[in-house]
Amino acid sequence: MAHSVAIRGSFFHLVDNPWTLGSEEAAAARLISDGLMLIDNGIITALAPYDTLCDKLSDYRLEHIKDKLIVPGFIDGHIHFPQVRVMGAYGSQLLDWLQNSIFPEELKYRDRNYAQTAATHFFEALLGAGTTTCQAFTTSSPVSTEVFFEEARSRGMRVIAGLTGIDKFAPEEYCISPEDFYIQSKQLIEQYHQRDRCLYAITPRFAVGCSEAMMEACRRLKEEFPDCWINTHISENPSEIRQAKQEFPDCSDYTAVHEKHGLLGPKFTAGHGVWLSNDEFGRFSKAGAAVCFCPLSNLFLGSGLFRLGKAMDPDQPVRVCLGTDVGAGNAFSMIRVMEEAYKVGLCNNTTLDGSINPREQDLEESNRNKLSAYRAFYLATLGGAKALYLDDTIGNFEVGKEADFVALDLKAGQHALAWHQELTCDQGMPTTVQQAAELLFGLLACGDDRNVAETWVFGKRVYQCEARA
Repeated sequence: MAHSVAIRGSFFHLVDNPWTLGSEEAAAARLISDGLMLIDNGIITALAPYDTLCDKLSDYRLEHIKDKLIVPGFIDGHIHFPQVRVMGAYGSQLLDWLQNSIFPEELKYRDRNYAQTAATHFFEALLGAGTTTCQAFTTSSPVSTEVFFEEARSRGMRVIAGLTGIDKFAPEEYCISPEDFYIQSKQLIEQYHQRDRCLYAITPRFAVGCSEAMMEACRRLKEEFPDCWINTHISENPSEIRQAKQEFPDCSDYTAVHEKHGLLGPKFTAGHGVWLSNDEFGRFSKAGAAVCFCPLSNLFLGSGLFRLGKAMDPDQPVRVCLGTDVGAGNAFSMIRVMEEAYKVGLCNNTTLDGSINPREQDLEESNRNKLSAYRAFYLATLGGAKALYLDDTIGNFEVGKEADFVALDLKAGQHALAWHQELTCDQGMPTTVQQAAELLFGLLACGDDRNVAETWVFGKRVYQCEARA
């Protein structure tokens, strides 16, 4: 039997990249203050003002979401499934933190029961934060990848993940040989890629942890399964970059490691990119590769400030998504990620050669670093979808896309937030795009997952805040 539902409410989404519109960035957004969305079998078949579609309601079950702003589901481009329990673990910086806190926890995911318990916590936390799609790391154990995909399938979520390739710079019992990685990855691809809403990412964890043979195994997999994604880390920390140079002395920089092995290109995402050079940004742009900006973890581990303004250079634009990077990221909330990204943008004064020097900063890049509500919510929705090459299926409310969305309570959370929001809109809900943007900025500055009233995946409600149920 067909599953048809109609959602009445106030809808806000982005239809264009606000960075490309200059002072007219509001033109990238759309608001329907009293709209009706028709959903058939998880797909959006219509969205328009309520009065123009209400004559079709006899064929649909109506859900009226009152006094909430409905936005596309958030897209988390970089998160670690097996780090949910050690989120916020103390660590000096990246490499010590991995050895002392992360690898010991990830080893536990060889146990299917442990991994299943973790998966329940992980996906409930995602949905409670309004995240409907994620690109995730699992572990070097196939069990963790199987559990991840099965849990995502049971919830109908659009996800990207894959077995972790790592054969050095980790405990011996955590490492996987290149040949085992190749064989087991191939089995997992055949089992899960393009099954329901699951997509597979060939996953070299990071160059420091991958031998030449491991990178070649990734190349073989990409050649055999060219429609798979690539998910990795790059240039997160200066000591990591130095280590990568020692491991691959024939490569001029970190990006060259991936170029050498035929991985840099469309559907390639590297987390962090804090210390990418201007030349590397240019090569990412030319290749159609993406960087995932993870401000929570970059600040938590003291890695540095990502140059979003450089990535958004109109002459060499790079695809960018946002990521929580749980567990170095200390929250599942993409609202918190947007808040920290805003702060990083204000603090990140850079010169043309990438060195930090506020007195000689590149003003154009500095201005592109700054996040308005339009820019922030673009990165968390449509921009994230474009970075992951998923904008044909998710990211906004265009007809034909999958119906993943979040109902935001613009006044929940901090005690005084509701009073603050009344400065913008004392009548309740926004009636203009500008009002919506001002309210959303107030939310990203002061809000968190408490502002998520409902989360819908593929046209079905999968989370409802108990306080407002």
